[in-house]
Amino acid sequence: MTPDPFELLKVPATLPWVEAAARMDASAQGVLLAIDGAGRLLRTVTDGDLRRALLQHLPDTTTLAQLPGQAPLTVDESATLAQLQALIQQHGISHVPVVDADGRPVDMVTARELSQRIWMSSPHLGDEETAFVEDAFRSNWIAPLGPHVDGFERELGAYVGVPHAAALSSGTAAMHLGLILLDVQPGDTVFCSSLTFVASCNPIRYCGAQPVFIDAEPGTWNMSPAALERALEWAARENRLPRCVIVVNLYGQSADMDALLPLCERYGVPVLEDAAESLGATYKGRASGSFGAIAVYSFNGNKIITTSGGGMLVARDEATVARARKLSTQAREPAAHYEHTEIGFNYRMSNVLAGIGRGQLRVLPQRVESRRRVFDIYREAFADIARIEWMPEPEGYRSTRWLSCFALAGGGAQERDRILRSLERHSIEARPVWKPMHLQPLYAGAPYFPHAQHAEGGDVAGRLFDAGICLPSGSNLSDADLDRVIDQLRRTLRRTA
Repeated sequence: MTPDPFELLKVPATLPWVEAAARMDASAQGVLLAIDGAGRLLRTVTDGDLRRALLQHLPDTTTLAQLPGQAPLTVDESATLAQLQALIQQHGISHVPVVDADGRPVDMVTARELSQRIWMSSPHLGDEETAFVEDAFRSNWIAPLGPHVDGFERELGAYVGVPHAAALSSGTAAMHLGLILLDVQPGDTVFCSSLTFVASCNPIRYCGAQPVFIDAEPGTWNMSPAALERALEWAARENRLPRCVIVVNLYGQSADMDALLPLCERYGVPVLEDAAESLGATYKGRASGSFGAIAVYSFNGNKIITTSGGGMLVARDEATVARARKLSTQAREPAAHYEHTEIGFNYRMSNVLAGIGRGQLRVLPQRVESRRRVFDIYREAFADIARIEWMPEPEGYRSTRWLSCFALAGGGAQERDRILRSLERHSIEARPVWKPMHLQPLYAGAPYFPHAQHAEGGDVAGRLFDAGICLPSGSNLSDADLDRVIDQLRRTLRRTA
């Protein structure tokens, strides 16, 4: 196993300074950690300390413990990124050791890495978008609607193989309109994946309906067909079949549509496909978002392509999308004056943002390949750590790997949080897997159907939340960024094992 570079920084305080100088040259880190016999940190030693020893002609036998200096500035493992930044700025230091409860050094944070944050999924813009945006300004098509909106709808529909699309202000707006178009009324129930972001289900409440949450399955992390089947059987017995089922395609991967769709068809329940995270993915050769009666996409800043904010609703039925467009522009009637017979919304996308989207759509295949490459690099780097269980990609699925996610076998929330805190200390953004909706205080008491009824196999979503982590996954990550994430995660896993 490759030695941990951090461990090489630890040297006994009894080490002569001339030998320490050689160790420092070998490490190329500009700092050493002088420890006592019990492994406790006595002082940090910088290259400046050793230069002063040379200039003062100290005897070669002078040990690190005998060098002039002061007690080291340290933090414990609970230190936040803000606290570290404040300490570095206040004292003008470039290295901060992290010590455990016994004073033993367990980590080192540098000022340089804090100034070079690695984001989990930052926007990735290129040259294509500029031409479209400049055209919008040149033609003075700035407000909602315009030729780029029309073009974006047409081009995205063609990309995913669904003929009709409406460009909207957000994925959440698209979800809300989708529920209205499926005639969700106050008092209705709507089934929804539990392992998702809250925007998947909040629009259910917008409509005055009640959510029923469906667990994930281990093989895809998406909606469990076994749980959905039991939920539909229950609903049929109670004479309260849902108005629709929201199937979420999680982290860039489609759900098992061949198993889920027949269940919904058996009971005559339409599917609203939440493909907000999965644009560019395929399932058995078909685009994610091409299966539901209605599907929605998101172009939020962290998505695989972005319009800074925005969404799209797609459907095969032309009348459905025409009604979505009407509702999204305040439901104005075709009259010379402003005539309204129903409630509408200000949900349309602007021509400027649609121009960004058209440029982004042209590079979507490259963005998918880049994110899949990031995932492959992670998987290869941690192939020797059996505890890391990556989000599966079954045969016939092609995920975009929008986010590279794993669960720690046998891990729990405490270990997950220690890992996340360690990465954050080094200015690396990582997050837990989505907290399931059935565990959210907002939805306390909502019905929930686990993957399996017995304790051992039940609540897959809850277990994934406890042990799951999403790593930086952007298509614009450099190789140096990836090396830094991998090195820090490997060091953290060694400490938490």
